[in-house]
Amino acid sequence: MTAPLDPGAGATGHRGVLAGLVDGVLFDVDDTLVTTRDAFARAIDAVAVQYLPHVPPEARPAVLALWREDPDGYYRAYTRGELTFDEQRMRRANQLQARFGGDALDEAGYRAWLSVFWSAFEEGWQGHGDAPGLLDRLEAAGIAVGALSNASTTLQTSKLARADLLRVPMLVGVDTLGFGKPDPRVFLEACRLLGTDPARTVYVGDELDVDARGARDAGLIGAWLDRPGERRGGAHPEDPDDARASGVLVVGSLTDLGDALGV
Repeated sequence: MTAPLDPGAGATGHRGVLAGLVDGVLFDVDDTLVTTRDAFARAIDAVAVQYLPHVPPEARPAVLALWREDPDGYYRAYTRGELTFDEQRMRRANQLQARFGGDALDEAGYRAWLSVFWSAFEEGWQGHGDAPGLLDRLEAAGIAVGALSNASTTLQTSKLARADLLRVPMLVGVDTLGFGKPDPRVFLEACRLLGTDPARTVYVGDELDVDARGARDAGLIGAWLDRPGERRGGAHPEDPDDARASGVLVVGSLTDLGDALGV
């Protein structure tokens, strides 16, 4: 299914293209509402200092890049219900250790690594500056809001609380159905809980395939939040024009999304 959207109308700056067509907006959390990208940078830097001390500071961005890239797809295996949260994270930690010449982590070693990682990670959770303004506009327009994420509901609620964004309720996490995006059932469950027709619901997230195209394929209006310079893992091959041609709304900020909604 594809929501009725003029494929060429999703360009950033097209004000009001969805005016009157939307009753609800569902948000991704990480790097959409909350600056998780910066939080991961802090966390990976902290563990690199302790567990990869031979890696010079100028080379640490490569450690972060590998973490974000997750080339073996461990996190997506978690979202499919194939690995537990700690299984995927321990594998990714050991991938960093192996690639950059660190010692392998056993279970006890991983727990110590995770303590260092988590302390720095939590300190980095902040709300994106354009989130409160859009939420004010949606509230004034009577448009319902909620969050759908590929992390656990408890974890994402904690992030939203720290970012002072709890007015966006966490509706569906990977623990809700035992799997996550881009499975269409998670989008439809979020719409059910939000109380909106999928065809009149926008889902906005920073990943083109998992978020925008996944939502589009489930019958929602898929919106790709393509913040300048902030795509996952660095440069991606995604072409905004191709995304628009496939029926995806492309916005460079949450403010642009409000403009597209005409609120």
